[in-house]
Amino acid sequence: MNDIPITSLADLDERARQIFEHLVDLYLASGEPVGSRTLSRRIPFDLSPASVRNVMADLEELGLLYAPHTSAGRMPTQQGLRFFVDAIMEHAAVDPEDKAAIDAELSQADASAEAMLERLSSVLSGLAHAAGLVVTPSHNPRIRQIEFVRLEPEKALVILVGADGTVENRIIRVPPDLPTATLQRAAHFLNDRLSGLSMREMGRRVARELDALKREIDALAAEAVAAGLATWTGSGEDKRLIVRGRGNLIADAELLSDLERLQKLFTDLEEKRDLLQLLSLVEEGEGVRIFIGRENPLFSLSGASLIVAPYGDAAHEVVGVLGVIGPTRLPYARIIPMVDYAARKVSRLLS
Repeated sequence: MNDIPITSLADLDERARQIFEHLVDLYLASGEPVGSRTLSRRIPFDLSPASVRNVMADLEELGLLYAPHTSAGRMPTQQGLRFFVDAIMEHAAVDPEDKAAIDAELSQADASAEAMLERLSSVLSGLAHAAGLVVTPSHNPRIRQIEFVRLEPEKALVILVGADGTVENRIIRVPPDLPTATLQRAAHFLNDRLSGLSMREMGRRVARELDALKREIDALAAEAVAAGLATWTGSGEDKRLIVRGRGNLIADAELLSDLERLQKLFTDLEEKRDLLQLLSLVEEGEGVRIFIGRENPLFSLSGASLIVAPYGDAAHEVVGVLGVIGPTRLPYARIIPMVDYAARKVSRLLS
């Protein structure tokens, strides 16, 4: 095997790649180190256990395998798992039974999108034998009318009337010497120019047209309105994290072997931390994102893997996230296309 650093499994020769892929498959199925004798019986060509051991030693030197103890067995490193997962993503296809289960759950008539997403988290958990999670969308109605009401010298109440009839009240800080008439002009500007947009669209439009807003009303008032919109559209306060199947994590030997890490994961899930961070991890690009072990910046658990994908609304905006969290020994070849299919299906339904 050459000394050139590899960047993917495609850089390995056919024999090394076959041995590595079979070893990872066996490890993901059992969670145990895999020995050369077991591999020699599984690979599709005739190699003695001694020859297989030599290849495994080469793979260990490349940083793809390691020996957890003095036994002859090997397990994939985090780098090895990453290469394996990247190779899967190039040709993964959703299992027909998983597709049917997701379709059956999402085809149920229900007036509540949140109820649909809650059921989906349970389905993902059951199919993956891990924890299924869903971050629900924020309430983001199209705004029909905005009004400002002065409350105190430095506070104003903003009344938002949605096209769906909902009414929300928000408070913004305003300069103490800002005339009430200026706030009324700001409301007229927003109603004339931005009526019918969602809160997110309105926030982006105001950011783009801030100079025009300053010319028409008042620079301080314009900045107060823009800051208020940025806060409302970025807070995510009404997002929910739905987690189902935590018992699957307890049942997994890999996580159960480290009770401290498992307890930390449960605490983080219970406190529902980093929801906006979870959304930001996936909304920058399309498709499934996989975070293996230490790559996982969430839940403070280095031994967990996170497989998530964004879903969107009718305006093709990312509004939520769904996926699976579990041990690094997840069946990636099955779960990655399953999560991708579920996210695409939810996006179509919300559209």
